[in-house]
Parts: sequence; structure tokens; C-alpha cells
Amino acid sequence: MDEIEKRKKAREFAKQSLSKNKPLDWFEKLYTQAKEGMAIIPWADFEPNPNLVDWFEKNNFESRNKTALKIGCGLGDDAEFLSQKGFSVTAFDISQSAIEWAKERFENTKVNYIVADLFKIEESLKDRRFDFVVESYTLQVLPKKLRKEAVPIIANLVKKDGILLLITRARNENDDEGQMPWPLLKKEILEFEKHQLKIVSFEDYFDNEEPKVRRFRVVFRKI
Repeated sequence: MDEIEKRKKAREFAKQSLSKNKPLDWFEKLYTQAKEGMAIIPWADFEPNPNLVDWFEKNNFESRNKTALKIGCGLGDDAEFLSQKGFSVTAFDISQSAIEWAKERFENTKVNYIVADLFKIEESLKDRRFDFVVESYTLQVLPKKLRKEAVPIIANLVKKDGILLLITRARNENDDEGQMPWPLLKKEILEFEKHQLKIVSFEDYFDNEEPKVRRFRVVFRKI
């Protein structure tokens, strides 16, 4: 199954969930069927996100004795990468199958993996805030209404003087929105500034995928 077919299958699941007004249910269905060999997760390469790895290679970020949160951790590769960097990591995903799979893959993990819904995250984290929060590729698979609702929730997970690293597909105002995953507009990213987050750096670039994908990689600091 090639990349086009993988995304087509995921879009079918997402469309079915949206038609039932349950826009987040498809994640569990996708991971369950993938584990059974009936589907493939298009964003799971079984290695850390290269855009995350590249950022750490380019930035001398002190991670020792700091906490980190990975939003939408999937099968755990990014969370494990952060753990190897020295962070005390919490990682969550709405899919129970994804979390179980991540724990199976990394039996000796130091990461605290939990099943949680971003939109009910306070119930799971009990007001915890983190030094470093990574949001990569979650916003871009949410419908527009939920993306807007997610912004203040994500911002609230960053502690004062903490960092939010955001990585997403990108587009201009006049570009076709296309199909899920939906590239984000710069103005959508700037919404975070309304919630005590100040932009430290804003990268607009094409990655090394084939075909190349335009992305935003943004660093915010909580003020």
C-alpha cells in the first residue's frame, strides 16, 4: 500500500466519523485495524519525526531535569526521542490501541503513556503544566472548528517560561485546503499568541519528503 492509498484509507475513516458527528472516533479504528494488518497509519514511520529531530540538531536546548509533553503521541517514537534527550516525558493519545502498542514497542520505557482526549485533558493531567510541549500533526487532522477550540487547551499545557514546539503542514490563504491532513494557515498559528504565548521563531519551509511538503515549525514561549 503506497502513501496515497494509506492516506485514502485514513480519510475514509475520518469521513465516516465526521458524518456521525464523532470527529475523533476514527483514530481508534485506524490504530486497531493497523495492528490487525488491515490498515496502515500514514503518519507512523516507526522513527522520530525528522522535523522534530532536525530542530534539536539545530538548537542547543537544555532538556535535563525538565518535563515534556507529547500531544497525540501515536506509537511513541517522538516521546521516546524526547526521553532520550533527558526530559521526563508524559505522552498521550486518544487511541487506547495506540498507547498499548507504544508500550509493547518500548517495554523498558521511562515515558508515562496515558490514554487521554485533548479536549478533556485536564481530567487526565490534573492541572499539570510542562516545560516543553510538542504538538506535531495533530491540529492538521482536526476539523476547523475543533482546531480553534484546541488552541487555548494546548497553550494552557505550557508552564510559565516554557516552550511550545508546533509542527504542521502549511498553506496560504488562496491555496486549496485540500483533504485531510488539512494544511494550516499562518493566521491559525498566530491564534496561540492570544493565550500568553509569544513567538520565538517561525519557520516556513519545504521538508525532505518526496514529494516535498510545505511546513510551519514554530517555537512559542509562555509569558
